[in-house]
Amino acid sequence: MKTPNIGITDQNRKAIANQLSKILADEFVLYSKTLKFHWNIEGPDFHTVHIYLETLYHEQQTIVDNVAEKIRMLGHYVPATLQDYLDLTHLTEETKGGNDSQSIFAELLEDHESIIVSLREEIEPISDKWKAEGIGDYITGLMEQHQKTAWMLRSHLK
Repeated sequence: MKTPNIGITDQNRKAIANQLSKILADEFVLYSKTLKFHWNIEGPDFHTVHIYLETLYHEQQTIVDNVAEKIRMLGHYVPATLQDYLDLTHLTEETKGGNDSQSIFAELLEDHESIIVSLREEIEPISDKWKAEGIGDYITGLMEQHQKTAWMLRSHLK
């Protein structure tokens, strides 16, 4: 593959790709957990929550693909094994609660909020230190998407 000539140094592209790989791992673990919850939801609100979780895992699938494509746009290969993701993520694939909506939503909220904090920390170095303002803007938008989902999950838990 020809080296991208996009106004970002090789060293900065590598640093950004490394950070995006961690983001990808977090997003993939969240995708996997959301799918697990979709498959295993139980309770009187099963149907409604099952459909909502389907919406969430489709959104996560899109996020995963978009982050992977950002890494490729920088001229780097994407980590793509489950072990890669477990090594790179700050989340856990383990679930703590039951299969009821309150337990599921509480756990998903915790993961979305954790990702929000992590993404917020990436915006400045990506935009300013590594001179990739467009990717910084993307990370900001991704953070806002997680904030909206967190708000919805938090609202369900009231």
